[in-house]
Amino acid sequence: MGFVGQNDKSRALRVKGFCGGLAVAALAAGCAQGDASGVRPAAGQQNLKAPAARALDAYAARLRAAHAARVAAAKRWDLKRVPLTAPPPPARKPRIKTRKGFEVDGHRERNLPPVFTTVPTRDKVVFLTIDDGAEKDPAFLRMMSELKIPYTAFLSNYLIKEDYGYFEKMQDRGAGLNNHTLHHPYLPALSYARQKREICGMQNVIERRYGKRPVLFRPPFGNYDRDTLIAAKSCGIRYAPLWNEEVFADRWEYREWDRELRPGDIVLSHFRGRDAWKGTMPDMIRRFLDKVTAEGYAVARLEDYL
Repeated sequence: MGFVGQNDKSRALRVKGFCGGLAVAALAAGCAQGDASGVRPAAGQQNLKAPAARALDAYAARLRAAHAARVAAAKRWDLKRVPLTAPPPPARKPRIKTRKGFEVDGHRERNLPPVFTTVPTRDKVVFLTIDDGAEKDPAFLRMMSELKIPYTAFLSNYLIKEDYGYFEKMQDRGAGLNNHTLHHPYLPALSYARQKREICGMQNVIERRYGKRPVLFRPPFGNYDRDTLIAAKSCGIRYAPLWNEEVFADRWEYREWDRELRPGDIVLSHFRGRDAWKGTMPDMIRRFLDKVTAEGYAVARLEDYL
């Protein structure tokens, strides 16, 4: 079957029209400068027709090459369709609010990090987030890099410390590395002081190892209380994203009763392999991409909308 992304086709048509307009403008500029009459441009001026045409040809060539690479990668990783290209990040970021029913006492008054499962947007995009760091599959890094799929990782130190370098490669390829506590405990069972050590401690690890202090935090198991969010805020956390769907190597699970994807939904997965799943990380990504692409969704970077 043909591997054609709808967003890529639309973009190509827009570029074609844009290029045509610039080519006409360049031609008009050349005529105005007197090429046909033999009159040369004034000193300091130059005919723009050839440079403009060369620039447009080079841009079109880059678009064709990028699309060809996506087609080849989709075939290589056995996807049913070419993943759709996400729109540019919004110039005005959406206002993020805590989902109704997910508040804690004093949430708004203390300006605690919002807890949310979906980003308010009209863009037909979803966000892939992957938790903990147990599986360190090189094939997963290659797949995501070749397909150019953005994602956000929430990491726990007790799992990543055996190979910090794996996640450095992930960051170098554009993934965001964020906080999932030091030891992945059930936070509501801990005192405020212990919760703060878990969250601030992981902030310190990520900053020391990867050079950036996160502003995103996901509580283990999705469980939190008022102390959790107060501690998270004190550690520099601004957002506490949860999820609306979860994807595994062999299935999807849903928070909503209708089992439907919605624009802006956050999708959860985990770093897992065959010892824990019925499949590999690439198997999970294949299941994820086949579904979202078939339903007309692109994968966007969560941090671009916050």
